[in-house]
Order: sequence, then C-alpha cells, then structure tokens
Amino acid sequence: MIEFRDVSVRYGPEPLFEHASLKINAGERVGIVGPNGSGKSTLLKLILGDLSPDAGEVLREGNPRIGFVRQHLRPDTPEQTLLQYCLEGIPGFERTERDIARLENALAEERDPVRKERLLRELGEAHTRFEQMGGYSLEARVKESLGGLGYATEDFGRPFATFSGGWRMRAELSRVLASHPELLLLDEPSNYLDLPAVEWLQRFLRAFEGTLVLISHDRYLLRAITKITVEVDGGTVTRYNAPLDTYLRDREVRYRQLLQAKANQDRKREQLERFIERFRAQATKAAQAQSREKQLEKMEEIRLPARSRSAGCLRLPPAPHAGAEIVRLEDAAYAYPGAGRPVFEHLDLRVMNGDKIAIVGYNGMGKTTLLRLLAGVRKPTAGKAVFGYHVAPGYQSQDFAETMDPDATVFAVAKAAAGALPEKELRNRLGSFGFDADDAAKPVKVLSGGEKIRLAFLRIFLNPPNFLLLDEPTTHLDLEGRERLQQAVRDYGGTVVLVSHDVEFVRGTAENILEISRRGIRRFHGGYDYYREKIAGEAPEAPAPGERPHTHDAPKAPSSKDLRRQRAAERAAKAPERKRLQRLVAQAEADIAKLEAEQGALTQSLGDGSLDAAGLADAGKRLRAIQFDLAKRTLEWEEAATALEALG
Repeated sequence: MIEFRDVSVRYGPEPLFEHASLKINAGERVGIVGPNGSGKSTLLKLILGDLSPDAGEVLREGNPRIGFVRQHLRPDTPEQTLLQYCLEGIPGFERTERDIARLENALAEERDPVRKERLLRELGEAHTRFEQMGGYSLEARVKESLGGLGYATEDFGRPFATFSGGWRMRAELSRVLASHPELLLLDEPSNYLDLPAVEWLQRFLRAFEGTLVLISHDRYLLRAITKITVEVDGGTVTRYNAPLDTYLRDREVRYRQLLQAKANQDRKREQLERFIERFRAQATKAAQAQSREKQLEKMEEIRLPARSRSAGCLRLPPAPHAGAEIVRLEDAAYAYPGAGRPVFEHLDLRVMNGDKIAIVGYNGMGKTTLLRLLAGVRKPTAGKAVFGYHVAPGYQSQDFAETMDPDATVFAVAKAAAGALPEKELRNRLGSFGFDADDAAKPVKVLSGGEKIRLAFLRIFLNPPNFLLLDEPTTHLDLEGRERLQQAVRDYGGTVVLVSHDVEFVRGTAENILEISRRGIRRFHGGYDYYREKIAGEAPEAPAPGERPHTHDAPKAPSSKDLRRQRAAERAAKAPERKRLQRLVAQAEADIAKLEAEQGALTQSLGDGSLDAAGLADAGKRLRAIQFDLAKRTLEWEEAATALEALG
C-alpha cells in the first residue's frame, strides 16, 4: 500500500534520515517508535503528501480513504454542536447527503421521462456512495466513539466551541475513527486521553480492519495492537517484522553488534590517522600515506542509534525520614470560586508512609485538584488536610515545562532552586541527573522533553522530598524514558501519589488505586490489574466530563486467604447477569443483521431503476427510518456488549 524508496529528508545541513526504504502492506498494524525528534511524525507527513522528500520517492497504491487527526481545530460556526462537528467533518458525508436531498426534490418535480431517468440513475449512485461510506450507520458510530472517549450523551448537543483543547482533540479523534478510513494514521493519540479512554481506544483499534500506522510511546497500546515495529533512530528507518517486545530484544542484540563494529572501526580509523600523520612528510612513505588517506575517505561511518537520554541518570536520592502518616483528609471538600458545586466533598483519606498510589478516572473529574490538595498547593474549602511528622512534599505539575524560563540556562534554573547550596555541590547534583558542563550551559528552550523532565526532577530533589506527587510525568517521554522513570519511581523509598494516562506506567508503579468517578472516590488496596478485576463486574459507567463525584468510604480489599473463595462466589453471582447480557447481545445482532439486509435491498432498488417516483420517495423515507433504528440498536448492542466484556 505504501512504499518508501531510498527516501532522504534534511532539516538544514543535518539529515533527519537518509536512504530510507520501507514497505507498509495493506492490512498491517505498524507501530513507529524512536526517540523524540528522530523523525517519526515526518514519516506521516510524507505519507499524507504534506511534505516532499529531498531525495527518493514515496509511493501510495490507489487512493485509500485516509484518517488522520488534525492539530488545529475550529468549529465551522459558533453554533455548531459537537455531534454536528463530528458528522459534518467526515469527507464526502455532508456533500452526499445534500446530493441525495437535492436529487429527491428534483425527481419529485420532474415531468420529462428522459430527465427523470437521468435523475433516477444519479440518485441511485448517490445512495450507493452514501452506503459505501457507512452513511446509514455513521451517526451511531460517531456517538459510540464519543461515548468511549469520555463524552456524556448531553454533551452531543453542546456547541463545539465551548470545549477545551483536549476535548476538541478527542472529538477530532472520534470523527476520524468513525469515518471508516482504509488507512488510519495516528500520532500519539493517547496524549490527550485519560485511562478509561485509552482502554476504549485499545479495544476499538484491535477491532479496526484497515491499515494502521501508529506513532506512540505508549507501551500498552503498542503491545496490544501493533504487529510490525518501525524504528526511526540515528538517521535510519528500520522495519522489524515483529511486535514491540520482540523488537526490544532484537534491538539490544543489534545495538551491541553496532557498538562492537563501531569500536573496531574507530580503532582502524585511529591507526590510519596515526600512519598518515607520521609518514605524510616522508618521501619514501608518501604514496602509502596517500593510499591510507583514500581508505579513510571511503570509510563509511557507522552511526549509532541515538539511544534516548530522556530519563537517563534519573536516580532519585533516598527519601528523608517521615512519620507513619503522611497526610490525612478529614471530611474534606473543594469547590472553585463561583463554580457552584464542589469538585468533591465529604472525603476521608489517609496516605501512609511508603504508599504508592495512582489516581484514575475521566478527565474533568478532579484528579489534578485532589493531587494539589494532597501536595498542599491548595487547601480544602471545607474539612481539613493534616500533614504528618516531617513530611516534605515534592510536587510536579503537568505544566512543569512552562514553569521554567525558556531563555534561562539549565544551571540557572537549578541554581534558583538550590538556595545556598555551594556551586561545586550543585554541579555534582547536575551530573548525577545526566547534565554535564556543556548541558548546564544550554537554554531550557533547546532541551528535549526528556531533558526537561530530568531538570524538573532535579529541581525537586535539590531539597529532597519524602512525599512525591506527579501529574502526568510520562507525557514528554519516549519508550526508554518511560521505562527508566518507571524503574526510578518503583525503587524510590518515599511515598508517591501520581496521575498518569500511561497504563503500563501505572501498572508498574502503583500498589493502590484511587478511583474518581460518578460513583464516588474509592480506594482499591491493590495494583492496576487488581483494580480492573474488581470493577469488571460493575455496570459500565457513562462518563460525564464536568460532573462531580460524591465521595464515600473506600472499600476494603479481601485478605489473601479469602480471595479465591470470594472470586468463585463472584463468578457464580455473575452467571445470571452474563446470560441476560448474552441474550441482549444476540438479539441486537440479529436485529442489526435484519435491518442491514433490508437497507441493502432498498439501496439496490434505488440504483437499478425499478422504482417510480413514489417508490423512490418511500424508499428514501424507509432508509432514514432504518438509519435511526440501526443507530438505536447499535447503541443498545454496544452497551450490552461492553457490560458483558466487563463481566469477564
């Protein structure tokens, strides 16, 4: 479907990548990985035709329908609703709908038999196009994807302009997913999603039948979805016919081989340079020296992959001593001024020394607000927050990069946070976080995302905390950076509370889960997999961005002695509900199949000229009724199937 032939791209004098040859076949699921700035997004621009290569060519077979999330999103009119935005932006949908309405009106008024025959043919072709783009079930698909990405039903009629940037990006993603693309290009789609939406996206993409090209640092999505891995690193583009974990193993073997080859080449180069330097001026050796110079010029340099430094040298120092209790919320509530209702209320929560807690839930439910309350950045508007003995919080917000002067140097940023720390000790600390003398002189604005997060951690740990609070710490990190940060947090001896949309990061660091939802704020005394298991039997929650949770006592985890017995009882208790949901799913599937068959027969009759004007009008009305019924039954099927899947 897509072929890169000896493609090179340069930005300024430096090549981004050179002589890249790559094939992506129809139906493949490709994950593109590599350090930040290596050229991953450039590959998508080349596929889209938004960028031309400096050398080589990019071939695209046929003219596939491409789905791609745009970055600059504006409503067509201030009144345009969320649902209208998602429907009207799908290529060809609105135009084909207008064509059908225009042709139906013209046909009803036309008296000339020849012109009527031509209009009938055009109307049949328009209905065929509409069916091919999935127009009759499109609204149902859009609503399904909007719901999965976190929108409540009442949001569908809200003006699109009233949503924040992150929620607009979700709408754009919903629009792309519902448009039935043959080629789906996604660039870091999980960056603006929360954990429930990432889980939904993973399920959707697993069922996607077209060709998928996914740029992501999200190990959960890559592992669950992609079967082919393309690495963009060190000026090269390499295809691995393997999923992520196999690629990671093969990459290490390849990297060690390259290191050895590079060492051998460097020794050979050094020998040639010494010979040339020593014998260049001697007449008897001049010819040999010239021969060595030619060898040196022809030697093609082995380029090592960049091997991300995103979180390199991220070694968190020991946590200072603190008491057994870190922080306690007593009947706490928080409401923003003028907001009306509180974000949460009547919350009782204790964080103990050594706890590692992840806060999960839909965006807009109050995760960041609760984190700030626990950090002492904000104070409860009712109730109280009590900090324990010798507690020293270290809070890193989502916008940590914006809190640093872009023109200040790394050393200046660190110095401002170091207080009276001697310069020699400060430079030692910079070195322990991977900043050498040259790095210390760099302005913040030229740092990569990984370097910025290292600098942010350095600022926190210049005055070591024992209570670490992290809000989306993985957003700017690539694969290796996330793995290293995950290891550092796991090994950290202090207390950690974090918010993250990275499933693997939460799974690898958190020992407790604090869920914020419309059901309330609940604590699960186990890791992420335990949390998913405990909520599997609950009815699926309709997300409502902006609706505030009521809080109540968190459930206690069962003891390990009773866990097996409890699970057996839960399976038995779920059996009647599982059978009921299976019947609902089967009935909905049968109804959908019957409606789709009727829709197909009507569409065929519209195109074969067998209907007169009255029959065409009746067929058009029935098709619209079928569209409504299909949307209704599809939503019912989705709800029942989701509940059945949650039961396990």
